[in-house]
Formats: sequence, structure tokens, C-alpha cells
Amino acid sequence: MFRLILLLFFGYTFAATADQWRGRSIYQVITDRYALPAGADVNACNITAQTWCGGTWRTITDNLDYIQDAGFTAIWISPVNQNYQGPSTAYGDPYHGYWIADASQLNLRFGTSDDLKALSAELHRRGMYLMVDIVANNVMATSITPDWSVYMFKDPVNSCCFSDPKCLMPCSFKTQYHPYCPIDWNNLTSVQNCWLGDTSVSLPDLNTQDPTVASIYGSWISNLVQEYAIDGLRIDAAKHVQAPFWTPFCESAGVFCMGEVFGSDIALASSYQQVMDSVLNYPLYDAIVQGFSIPGPGNLSNVSAVMGQIQNSFKDPTLLGNFLENQDVPRWHSISVDPQSLFNAMILTFMSDGIPIIYYGQEQGLDGSGDPYNRGPLWTTGYQRTAAYNLTATLNRLRNYLVNNTNWAQSRTQVLRVSSQGIAIMKGDVVTIMTNIGSPVRTGRMNWICSSLMVWCLQPQNASMFAYTHWPSSFSSTDIFSCKQWAVGSGGTVEVQYTKGGTAVILVPDDILQGSGLCLASSQGKSSTASLSNGGVWRVNVPSVISVSLVSLFLNFLGVMKQGIPSLYYLPEA
Repeated sequence: MFRLILLLFFGYTFAATADQWRGRSIYQVITDRYALPAGADVNACNITAQTWCGGTWRTITDNLDYIQDAGFTAIWISPVNQNYQGPSTAYGDPYHGYWIADASQLNLRFGTSDDLKALSAELHRRGMYLMVDIVANNVMATSITPDWSVYMFKDPVNSCCFSDPKCLMPCSFKTQYHPYCPIDWNNLTSVQNCWLGDTSVSLPDLNTQDPTVASIYGSWISNLVQEYAIDGLRIDAAKHVQAPFWTPFCESAGVFCMGEVFGSDIALASSYQQVMDSVLNYPLYDAIVQGFSIPGPGNLSNVSAVMGQIQNSFKDPTLLGNFLENQDVPRWHSISVDPQSLFNAMILTFMSDGIPIIYYGQEQGLDGSGDPYNRGPLWTTGYQRTAAYNLTATLNRLRNYLVNNTNWAQSRTQVLRVSSQGIAIMKGDVVTIMTNIGSPVRTGRMNWICSSLMVWCLQPQNASMFAYTHWPSSFSSTDIFSCKQWAVGSGGTVEVQYTKGGTAVILVPDDILQGSGLCLASSQGKSSTASLSNGGVWRVNVPSVISVSLVSLFLNFLGVMKQGIPSLYYLPEA
């Protein structure tokens, strides 16, 4: 009885609003791939088999320290509802949770009702939020004429829809499913009403325009949220449903809603923020890939332009979900060979407008160019405190402090300066300067060779990035990574010298930094006369000045392919 009272209490206390989610950071988990029960074989997960590997809600609960120690204040888990139950398909089994059958039931592969409630309760005990992935656009079938009785919505498509084109529109409003049709991606109506998938694994499209379907969905999501004390929803395939459906749906849920609007179309994505709290920031993601990945075009001007378009188009950019990886896009390690590119890109997702989201394993350097390879198990990494993990912990520590002690989360990001090699932004009173030059510096003709061969080039040439702030000359701020005071020149100028590769800098005014717990041991290293060229945070276990021939470049390339990325390590103040 006490547990029931506790869960009911948390159900009301943690039905978090958009304003409360704005200050959170989210760790995304594929339930089946995060952690195993004690004693399970850690080498038994065959990614290419596309089947279950053994993760459950209970194993997430038992391994929350790893997530909380990195500073995350929320987790997003796979869909929790019953999936397809039957022989393995052409695309494997529904280990990912997105092949919905009867949404009114839980997915017993992931545990019991008590297990899910225990996960929710433990998160709330830790002061963390629970976000659950929701699939409302479709169910899953292995043909275009499935057995409708296995679904929560059992009213079949009128058979006339398959033979008489004149019947398509009337029946689409009389039945609980849209008639089968392949999607024409150039037609929004087709995108919203036709079926995802193919004829081997089809995803029958719910007729969410039908009032009965909308009403049933409203009751269903309200009950699910209350039963399991869910704090927020990530809504799968949101753009495949006509936008007006989502307003009453999210009102019935009574919690924060973040929708998936896949693609770089800012106008389409922003239209969905009119009907729900937030969407995943795919436009920014696409720009970041083009701006920071190595090899890549290095188009930081487009990053700046997209950030400006987002500011002008979205109802509230501070609620958007910023990410570099998820289950539907390649792992960063598969598109960029330089870890510095990951670090700089990560910093942008944390320090600009929006809610940062880290996909499980991003902090461990997992790779995978797409499904199923971007959904590998995390336990094979040993949950090491890697450079990326430590960086994440530092960023979360700073961000959580700023959220709780200033109006930083509500403020809007300003781009101070952008060049071919760097971008400087200011959000609240914090200045962040990032670069795409990698580690160490790549320039000119060698940059072309490096990009062509997909390798690093080690160059003796230096580069720098400067920006103008509103800070007065000699203003006192500290870089949270090096823990050294950063001098401000005339006109509010701050400058970063990339003598040790492309390392980012986050400058926080000293009066704000007090009490953050960052740089506690470095006060003796601070000086009001610090050099403007003191930007060197990352340490590289290779010489800073090396002449590289084409032959050595090729050998380096072979080494990268055989042994992985050369080691860099990061030493944050934690």
C-alpha cells in the first residue's frame, strides 16, 4: 500500500511541464541494449541477427548510477507497449520496441508492470524524469492484409479500398486504419495517410482523423502516463500524423511532448511545435554534421544560418531536442574520424538553445552506420569513464548549475562570430567557442588530402578564433576546461589559439562560476593578466608539429582502419 501511495504521489509530482523539461538533459536508452542481468553472457549479443539481447526495465533500474554520475537528469526509454509476436521477420525481431501490436498491453520482453513502476519510482527518488517513446501513427504487420484482431484498434480497412479508387476517401474516415498505399515522399498528405514500411514488414497507418480513434488514444495515453508516473513523451513519426491530432493527445497525456519530425525542413518541423511542446532538432543536427564532421565540408556558416532560422521559425527554440546520434541516424564515430569533432559538436548541443540528448553509447564511441549497427550493446564497453563520458559529466555539471542558479535556460543563443574554422556563441552570460579543425590543425592543400583519404593530418601551422563579446576589457571569466582565467581584450575581444588542435572553450564569468563546483582546485592558476593564447585544453599523445608525406598519410589511414582512432584524452574538472 505504501508503494502504491508513493507511486501515486510521484505520478502527480513528476508530471513535468515544458518549463521544467527545459532545464533537463536526457540520456536515450534502447531498453534491450543498455544493461544485462547479473551473470548473463556479455558476448552473446549478435547485432546482425536483429534480435533480443536481454536488456530490461529492471536492468536499467539496477544501472542508473552510470547515467546519473554523468549528470543526466532524465532518461528516454524505448516504447513500452506490446510488440509483434511471431516468427522472425525479414528485418529480425522487435527488440527495439517500435513494432506495436496491442498498445493496451505492456511488452513482457522488457519486464512486468511492477518493473516499469519500479524504474519510474527509482528515477523520481533520484530527482530524475522518465520519458517514454510512444508510437501512435501505426501498428506492425507482416503483410498488407493482417489479422486485425491482434491490435488495440480492431476495425479493419474496408476491402473496397483496395479495388475502387473512388472508395478511398470515404472509407478512410469510416474505419480505424487508412487503406494501404506506399508513401509518395513528395506529397505531405501521402506521408500522413499512407503506410510506412514495405510489404514484408508493413506498418498499417491509424486513421487518427477519426474521432473514435482520437478519443480512444486520448484515454489510452492518459491512463499510461498516470499508471507509470511518466514525465514526458517522445512521439515517434509525429510528422506522419496530421498535426491537429497532437494537441488533444498531448493535453490528455498532461505531460511534456517531444515529437520526431525527421528531416531538415524547418518550416515543417516548426509547424509541429505549434501543436506540441517540442520536436527533435533535426535541422540543427543536419547542419552540425556538415559543419563539424571530419571529413566533411566544414560549413560552419550554415550552422550559424540554421541557428538563426530556428530562432525565427520555432515557437520556443529552448525546448527543442538537440542530438548527434539516435537509433535512426549513423553514429558520429561512423561519419567522422576525429574525436575532437565529436567533442566540439557535443558542446554545441549542450551550450546552445535546447535540451541536450545523448544516445546511449555516444559517450563510449560506439559506431554503426545505420540500423542495426547503430544499436549495439553498451555492456561490451565495460561502462568506462571515457574522454567523452568525462566531457559529458562536465557539461552536465555546468549546465545543471546554470539552470538552477541563473536564467540561462530561458535565454536565447546569440552567434557572436563564425568563420571557416570556428563559431562563437553566447547564451546568457556564457561564451562558448568551438572549432571544426580537428586535432591537430588541418589547413590548405593538406586539408584536401586529409579529407580525400579520410585521415588526420598533423600540421605545424597555427590557427585562431576570436569573437567580440559585450564584456569590458580585463573582464574576469574562466574557461571551465583549463580552469584558467581568460583575458578579455579591447572591444570585448576573446581569442582562442589552436596550438594543440581544435579544442573548445567555455568562458563563464567568475562571479557566476562561484559555487558551481567546477575548477575548485585551480584558483591558484588564475590571473587577471592571462594570455589570450592560453587556449589549450586537450592533450594529444602525438607531436604537435609533424611533417607528413603522402606515404605516411596512407600508412596512418591504414592504422586508423586497423586500430581505430588514435588516443586523445580529456582531463575535466569533475
